[in-house]
Amino acid sequence: MKTLIIAEKPDMGRNIAAAIEPKAKNYRSYLEGEQYIITWAIGHLIGLAEPDAYDVKYKKWNINDLPIIPDPFKLVPNARTIDQLKVIGELAKRSDLLVNSCDAGREGQHIFSLIQRHLKLEHPVKRLWISDLTPETIRKGFQELKDGAEYENLTKAAKARSEADWLIGMNGSRAFTTKHNVLLSVGRVQTPVLALIYDRQKTIEAFSSLKFFEVEGHFTQNEMTYKGMWQGDRLTDGEKAEALAAKVKGKPGRIDSYEVKETKEYPNKLYDLTLLQREANGKYAFSAKKTLDIAQALYEKHKVISYPRTNSNYVTEQNIPEMHKTLSALQGTAYDEWVKGANRNLVHKGNKFICNPSKVEDHHAILPTYRKATGLSADEGKLYDLIVRRFLSQFYPAAEYKVHTVMTDVEDEKFKTTVKELLSLGWKVIYADQKKDKAKSSKGKNKDDEEDEEIEVNEPFAIAPADEVICSDAIVKEKDTQPPKHYTEGTLLRAMESAGKQIEDEELRDAMKDSGLGTPATRAATIERLKNVGYIEMQGKKIAITQKGRTAIELIRGAGIELLTSPEMTGQWERRLNEISRGTASDGQFMENVKRFACMIVDKVRVQSRASKTSFEGETSVNTGAKGRSGGGTSRKTSDKPAAPRKRKPANEEESANSGPKIIGNCPRPGCGGMIFMGKKGYGCSHYKEGCKFVIWKENHGRTLTDTQVKALIEKGRTGKLKLASEDGTPLEGKLVLNNMDTGQLTVES
Repeated sequence: MKTLIIAEKPDMGRNIAAAIEPKAKNYRSYLEGEQYIITWAIGHLIGLAEPDAYDVKYKKWNINDLPIIPDPFKLVPNARTIDQLKVIGELAKRSDLLVNSCDAGREGQHIFSLIQRHLKLEHPVKRLWISDLTPETIRKGFQELKDGAEYENLTKAAKARSEADWLIGMNGSRAFTTKHNVLLSVGRVQTPVLALIYDRQKTIEAFSSLKFFEVEGHFTQNEMTYKGMWQGDRLTDGEKAEALAAKVKGKPGRIDSYEVKETKEYPNKLYDLTLLQREANGKYAFSAKKTLDIAQALYEKHKVISYPRTNSNYVTEQNIPEMHKTLSALQGTAYDEWVKGANRNLVHKGNKFICNPSKVEDHHAILPTYRKATGLSADEGKLYDLIVRRFLSQFYPAAEYKVHTVMTDVEDEKFKTTVKELLSLGWKVIYADQKKDKAKSSKGKNKDDEEDEEIEVNEPFAIAPADEVICSDAIVKEKDTQPPKHYTEGTLLRAMESAGKQIEDEELRDAMKDSGLGTPATRAATIERLKNVGYIEMQGKKIAITQKGRTAIELIRGAGIELLTSPEMTGQWERRLNEISRGTASDGQFMENVKRFACMIVDKVRVQSRASKTSFEGETSVNTGAKGRSGGGTSRKTSDKPAAPRKRKPANEEESANSGPKIIGNCPRPGCGGMIFMGKKGYGCSHYKEGCKFVIWKENHGRTLTDTQVKALIEKGRTGKLKLASEDGTPLEGKLVLNNMDTGQLTVES
């Protein structure tokens, strides 16, 4: 009998085989060597059954049949990958030990557990838990395999997360959809995230701009010139501001106080996934999903970074030697100059800013591996560069500054100056070629704040406190108070991480990570889900809520289910799931609370008044708070069911001529049985009222899909090679592949 290794994806399985069974024979769906058989899942081979698996009456959505509370939950194989599931079952019969080699995280644990439960595998289980896919790490991981029982609590948490999402999503979506006769998607995580966007939009719309004035004094002392901002109550009267400027202009003054303080800026923390997604969005406009997909490719395909789906910014003591090895491996690369300037003594086990095992649970911070990065695409190169620079900065000392604070008195009017004088660049030398980033970081004040802005200078700055000063000029600056900014994917990820709380303090934000909205691995999918169901749309980098999204939140709150839109409450649920994974909370108690909440949702919606159809359709306007190219905000018509076949007026002339929507083919979603119709914005399923969420949007990856291409996707799972575009507009070539049969989500295969 041999040991059966089950990896999460084929690439991972092949990496494992190359490391521990290099002579293994390839049988397409598995590899077999002398000691090991290596096979794989293809993502989720098994899922939770649809409601009609419990009772045929649930095929038709009816609010009177709610709530649906399965006990126990049934599992069903994914029809498209059932052959691979059968392969695993057959291979298990020839094995006496299983090794769970799925991704080392909650979802990887869940994928293995579902296979184990569905196939009723009774074998003893070992767990491979590694953070990168280099051969050395894989071999070391197999020498240190853990007992599968050690991860039982993580399995419980994964199961609870999955079933809780089913209960809230299925009951909430069916209740609101049947009550209001519009397909409304509700979710344990997606709804509070949508509420964050809704509340920000309402704040922006309610904002009333206030005009105010600042007086900037220009001062000369000997050879030194500097500027200062007038200190006093906010000036809202322009004439008073002009009078104040005239009062001090050309007049002598004195130094009221002068303080000099030396300060240090240490390197930024190593990346966790959310921080990497935020910075890639800000720097390259990458969506959260795009960053996750690229990071996964760098980890799995290229093996040049460690496991990316981490929520830690720290490493353990075992990682310190690896970091030094990676530094050496970067010699002779594009980073050679910075490697030569690195101080290895700064990265050691006692440096708690880098090495803090208490803040590493499943995985350490994202690190480059010692493997040489070759054959990366342009976007992969950009993300890899972010990770390598952040890694290298840890080997450099703090940047050092002198902060000069000057209070100048002219005609009894006080002006404040703050100058940050650079003494030593330190770790910032690694970013010296990125001028824009450097300039951006020097601003620390809110633009609405009438206080001075800090000025950063490279040349020496000094004031003689006893010498006279002349106010050579005084300028009045007219300003307007600004509304909060719209969320971008980067700022939304930050809000999700802290459950919507505006937390600036790094330590407090770390403490909130356990109770954020979703996990680092799922946040990107949540944002994509909100786009796909028509609740939000992207306007450049800004996230705009659609009319349908607004109405969804208003109906949920109007029904008295404020809790469902509460980021803080949902964050507490996530914290409880983390506690379950550590064995400090009961999964049974958590599920009882979720079941009660699902019942409460149905009860509240049942007595709610039906919304008018027009409340879901209209203009989505965005008040940007600044002038765009056309001098104002943008707007776009939104529709409640972009992909669903309509029984009202035909959507286009072709549909009119055929007395109904155009049929493209059968819905590929397992067990659905519906037909795919061409709608206004996409291709959706005729069983949308029964809960099928399958939709392929016409506008996809930079091109408008044809009926033939959609037919190929639903029948063969992929198109031929097409000219496409990435999310940032970069041209690319590849095949569109149906990545998710439940939702119709597409990916690109080069």
